[in-house]
Formats: sequence, C-alpha cells, structure tokens
Amino acid sequence: MPTDTKRVRGPEVSQSPSLFSGKPADVVPWRGPRADGRQREQVDVRPVFVRCGPVSQAKGSAYIEAGNTKVMCCIYGPRETERKDETDMKCGRLTTDMRFAPFSCPDRGSWIQGSQDKDLSLMLQESLQSAVCLHKYPRSQIEVNVMVLENSGSVLAHAITCASLALADAGIEMYDLVLGCSIRQDGSSYVVDPSYAEENSRSSVGGENQGGLTVAFLPSLNQISGLQSDGEMTQETLTAGVRTCIEGCYKLYPVIQQALAKAVRKAAPPPSES
Repeated sequence: MPTDTKRVRGPEVSQSPSLFSGKPADVVPWRGPRADGRQREQVDVRPVFVRCGPVSQAKGSAYIEAGNTKVMCCIYGPRETERKDETDMKCGRLTTDMRFAPFSCPDRGSWIQGSQDKDLSLMLQESLQSAVCLHKYPRSQIEVNVMVLENSGSVLAHAITCASLALADAGIEMYDLVLGCSIRQDGSSYVVDPSYAEENSRSSVGGENQGGLTVAFLPSLNQISGLQSDGEMTQETLTAGVRTCIEGCYKLYPVIQQALAKAVRKAAPPPSES
C-alpha cells in the first residue's frame, strides 16, 4: 500500500499543549517577597534589555525586553498621507497600531485586532503625540507599529518606551523621549512594574484602592504625556502612584540613553584619517 509522503505524521501518543502552559494563580499573595524576588512597595523595576535598529527594512526600530515581556516596534515614514481629507496642511499625523502575537499570552490566539488592541493603540498614540514635533512634517504621516511578542505584564508601559526609542532611532524630531512605568495597587500595598500574574490576580484584601496605573513621562521636560488608570483609587493613592511611576521612569532613563547613544555611535561614519 502506498504511503503518504506529503504529510508529516504526528506521534502515536500525544498530549494537549494546554497541559504545559503555565497559568497565573487566581490569587497572588500580597505579603512577603514577589515571585521574581523583587520587593513590594518599592520602586523595583525589572532589569531591561534594549536594542535599537533590529529591523533593517524599517526607517527606525527598537526591541525591549523586561523580564519575560518582549516588545518590538517599527517606524515607517514620514510619508505622504493616504487620506487627503484628514490631513492638516500645517501639521503631520501620527498613527499607531499595537497588536499581540497569537502566542504572546495564554488567552489569545488570533491576529485580528480586538477591542483591547484598539484601546492600547489609542493610549499609545496619546502618549507619543505630544512628544513628536509634528509641525516639522506637514502633510506627512508617521506610522508606529508595535508587536507584543510576549506579554508578561506592564505591556503598555514598555510599548511606550519601545516606541519612543524607535522614533528616535528613525531620526524623527522629538521634544523628549517618552518613558512608561506602571503599578498595581491592592489596598495599601502596591507593586511596581507588575507581572502578568500580578495584573490579572484577584484582590486578596478587598475594599477600596484596587486598580492599576500607567504613566507616560518626559524625563528631560519633567512632564506627563499620558496617564491610564483602571479600577477604583482615592485621590491620595492616585497621586502617590503617579509619583512612584515617575520615579520608576527616572530609573529606566539611563538605560534608554545608553542604548540610543550606542546606536548613534554605531551608525556614525568612521572618522577620516586625514
């Protein structure tokens, strides 16, 4: 009997991939050290790896990795805008598109942009738009495409940082870099740069001050360009959370500066011998 040579046969005995996928706990303990060893109620961000220019086909690109959160951003443009009716003759246009890879987190599996992706794209645009000198690019369009390769928490904050670095790598004129930081509040306790399990865990305390906060910050100008909050928090808790996020952005600033300076030195022409 002839064999089927055009099809790869699977093993005789197999198991569901869901058995090997780690699911976050329903309730994360909010006392004692965190799962990755960081301290609670302190500005303790995850170690960050940053690289500029990983995608050669784009005008500018950046890659950021914080713990297991991995984000890639590509910049295209400035180019002539496609829709003339929505173009400001004296100012350019910034468009953002943020998507999750199907394998980025346990509860996703489609390339189609959902409501969450659209909301995050809008927040990303609001955070970056005030930092880009759009008046320098009249009748032009700058496209920011962000792809989340793995979501291990604080994905919006790291997407803001990655997109800002990619814009600088593309040579787009900006007033300042934009850095993002987020916290997760649970009663009187909070964690900075929360993981995926900490973001999606149920409250172990109950009551008020339950929610999350993400801040986009311009460190050189000392200004906030974007703020996204969910849940219920008092005014005092929200104000303290904003200050904590700003302090976290200042901790990330030297790492971003070093990565950008390294990319500039690499792209600079060699000095002449004469």
